[in-house]
Amino acid sequence: MNKRTLLSTLIASTLLAASSLAMAADKEIAVIVKTTNSDFWQNVKKGSNDAAGKSKGFTATFQGAASDTDLAGQVALVENAVNRKVAGIVLAPSDPDALIPAMKKAWEAKIPVVLIDSAASDAGKAYYQSFLATDNKVAGEMSAKTLIDKIGTTGKIAIMSYTAGSGSEIGRVGGFTDYIKKHSKLQIVGPFYSNSQMGTALNQTTDVLAANPDLKGIFGANEPTAIGMGRALAQAGKAGKVVAIGFDGNSDLQGFVKDGTIEAIAVQSAYEMGNLGVKTVVELVQGKKVPAFRDTGVLMVNKKNIDTPAAKNVLY
Repeated sequence: MNKRTLLSTLIASTLLAASSLAMAADKEIAVIVKTTNSDFWQNVKKGSNDAAGKSKGFTATFQGAASDTDLAGQVALVENAVNRKVAGIVLAPSDPDALIPAMKKAWEAKIPVVLIDSAASDAGKAYYQSFLATDNKVAGEMSAKTLIDKIGTTGKIAIMSYTAGSGSEIGRVGGFTDYIKKHSKLQIVGPFYSNSQMGTALNQTTDVLAANPDLKGIFGANEPTAIGMGRALAQAGKAGKVVAIGFDGNSDLQGFVKDGTIEAIAVQSAYEMGNLGVKTVVELVQGKKVPAFRDTGVLMVNKKNIDTPAAKNVLY
């Protein structure tokens, strides 16, 4: 074999080996959430990693914007995933419209998109294949019913919300408000928007309590908002005196339920959103049909049931 033939053979062997390695490399599923700065989203990460670990040939990466309101940052994360030619995207959009152009780019690149937690508006329906979430309207109604059962149908309540216009907020706070209006004569103060910042929620709740000494009830509509609400109630000496309903189930909120600061928390399965989100992308990559919507459920957790297996399955 002459040197030229030997060189050609070596080059061909190297290219074949590189090609084999590329084919063997695990396919990336990009999990892109609203922000990584809460236990809720970290539980989504745990679920997605566990699903990827059980799905041969796939890995999951996890990213979030700087905050719930950093729409440009989240758009950039999706566009970067498309440019990396990922196998699929699991996305929790912070806004029902702002992410649609980026989702369209994924669709044009034949990259499947599965939404979790919050939906896109109707204009984006063509660009994602499945939506996994709590039925936020039902969860809001459950929270309102729990509050009415405790305080009755007259008096004044406040709504401490998070990001105005996000899909989950529209359903959750809308369901809560509609149920209150339909089934009681309770006067509603707010909603106030914390943009999912615990400190903002604490300050807002402190102001609401000071301005409304006759407040009978209060609803904190997501994890950081409910934590801020609980801390404000404790600092104002109103824990257990103003009936509070929270949302989500991290250790802070569990503590508030156990000590009576918060009457009950509506807990979503964040783990299931991440786990089922990745599994659904894998199914799509494999050419399988998937449901357009999957309800990941919600459980009202209070002092009586917080130590039950059902509650432990969703608390984090």
